[in-house]
Amino acid sequence: MRHTVFTGAGTAIITPFDARGEIDYDAYGRLIDFQLAEGIDAIVAAGTTGEGSTLTDAEYEQLIAFSVKRINGKVPLVAGSGSNDTAHAIERTKTACAAGADAVLLVTPYYNKTTQRGLIASFSAIADASTVPCILYNVPSRTGLNMLPETLAELAKHERIAAVKEACGNLSQVAKERLLCGENLDIYSGCDDQIVPTLSLGGKGIISVVSNILPARTAEICRRFFRGDVAGAAALQLDMLELMNQLMIETNPIPVKAACAALGYGANKLRLPLVEMDEKYRPKLTELMRKAGLEAKA
Repeated sequence: MRHTVFTGAGTAIITPFDARGEIDYDAYGRLIDFQLAEGIDAIVAAGTTGEGSTLTDAEYEQLIAFSVKRINGKVPLVAGSGSNDTAHAIERTKTACAAGADAVLLVTPYYNKTTQRGLIASFSAIADASTVPCILYNVPSRTGLNMLPETLAELAKHERIAAVKEACGNLSQVAKERLLCGENLDIYSGCDDQIVPTLSLGGKGIISVVSNILPARTAEICRRFFRGDVAGAAALQLDMLELMNQLMIETNPIPVKAACAALGYGANKLRLPLVEMDEKYRPKLTELMRKAGLEAKA
């Protein structure tokens, strides 16, 4: 089996911006510190939730370098380095490796899409250029492209392709991936509402959105499961389900950015084409955060 990057819960961390739309490193550093203090198992920076596709290359390099320094080896840092342009993904992957990331996250090419053969060629080229393990990211709801289990099985033969973040939402597909890939590829859920089902199929954990604001409880779902307390893990996931769903009421990371801003982690600022959450959703989000014991600071 390939090197396992992490087991448990990894936070797909937001990139806080200030009122001018620039990266707020004070807020970002405090959010990383919060994640570490709460016992998260990994941090995934500059992914979808981190608005990595709207970061300039200079911002990206600085963000990854800052993340590496702040985390200081306490947990693995996974850097989102995928793109719809394979050449750009290779350059970002090299940047992430040079900055000290422990692994990279590679989304399937969006907009121009490609075929399954194209996926094999593209991901293989990026993995060839990487010096760290690669986690592939299948999220057809955002990219318009579904990476098939047979494609993953072929890619799993590459020595640096270690895992997949699976956000297809189809547990039957996850089961087939597990069947075809076996121990050659780790599987992480990319859907907060499917943590326990994915773990039950042999998954290694979750790359989570809700853990931005509830890292300890998200990590505890995985820990309960791995201790053999499946019922306890399921109960905790169900207890968090409404909040998980509310964080997807509009396009991620719009709601979680609002939630993090309310807790004092940066301004409620996103980069276009994303805009702030519709105010009609705020009362429900605030109610669910209070129910979870989260009180607004800003």
